[in-house]
Amino acid sequence: MDNIMQSRMDRGFLRHQDEYEAKALEVLRSGWYILGKEVESFEEEFASYVGTKYSVGLASGLDALWLAFKVLGIGEGDEVIVQGNTYIASVMGITINNATPVFVEPDEYYQIDVSKIEEKITDKTKAILVVHLYGQAARMDKITALCKKYNLRLVEDCAQSHGALFDGKMTGSFGDIGCFSFYPSKNMGAFGDAGAITTNDPELARLMKIYRNYGSEKRYHNMVVGANSRLDEMQAGLLRVRLKYIEEINNERYQISRKYAEGITNPPVIKPQVADGATSVWHQYVIRVKDRRDEFMEYLKNNNITTIIHYPIPPHLSEAYSYLGIREGALPITESYANEVLSLPIYAGMTDEEQTYVIDCINSFE
Repeated sequence: MDNIMQSRMDRGFLRHQDEYEAKALEVLRSGWYILGKEVESFEEEFASYVGTKYSVGLASGLDALWLAFKVLGIGEGDEVIVQGNTYIASVMGITINNATPVFVEPDEYYQIDVSKIEEKITDKTKAILVVHLYGQAARMDKITALCKKYNLRLVEDCAQSHGALFDGKMTGSFGDIGCFSFYPSKNMGAFGDAGAITTNDPELARLMKIYRNYGSEKRYHNMVVGANSRLDEMQAGLLRVRLKYIEEINNERYQISRKYAEGITNPPVIKPQVADGATSVWHQYVIRVKDRRDEFMEYLKNNNITTIIHYPIPPHLSEAYSYLGIREGALPITESYANEVLSLPIYAGMTDEEQTYVIDCINSFE
């Protein structure tokens, strides 16, 4: 068996190669490459898909996060609650604005443990950043109720959850702002860096458009110190093609997840579960292996199966956030997950033969 990568981006492209190439050529021939009709059309189509009134295209998912807190007016002296086992970009979205992250442990579904949020709320708490990690929607009923009770802003990190639902409602439509990454390996990946926000608030959408374009609404009239964070025409056009097939992509990943769930029977391997009311778009299929994770990872590598750890160092233990003074042992569940999790191969175009080979290798591990 040839090497099975943890993620592949080429097969999703090759499946609809003619459409992608035609769109790329259309954009190139248009002579208009920044903030044109492709961006406008994508913003309309993506907002419609998510179920919000507005979407604003941006340069990356990280830009979506930090600009979300910027337009919400959250900054120095403010606290934002976020789960401990997220990717560090979620936390950077908070701290770029000089706000302070307050970490909450994850539950058994790898999402923020809603039963532990309320005890972290203080007079300084201004928002909850909920991360729909690995593609599964978090418990949004409980979280929205807490935000309403304490008058908190709600920002959703939907970088991994394109199309995931909670109680039939799509992630990115619950909060004040939904933040999306279209990094190439995402379910709805671009062909470079790209991102977007979604919102139902016209003023937040207007401010986001100002901040993404050097702080200007009118050329050379700069109202605030903004950023250069514009989704370009090429990525917008290619994302419009990808958006047409996102449900097909998500369903394919779901089918792979079912095959893994039914086929993997080796007792040391703890398989992921989906909470009641939630769906997962299976951006990652994350297992846990206690005590022997690294040995198991090396075993798979020796059998030509590439896996990735999402994520080996929790944000609170990273060098970047040593200034927070949070010591090892402060978040034991988060830290144990970092030592146990492993993401198996899952991607559009993964063959039945490849899936079966991965399962057989896992079940043969002793």
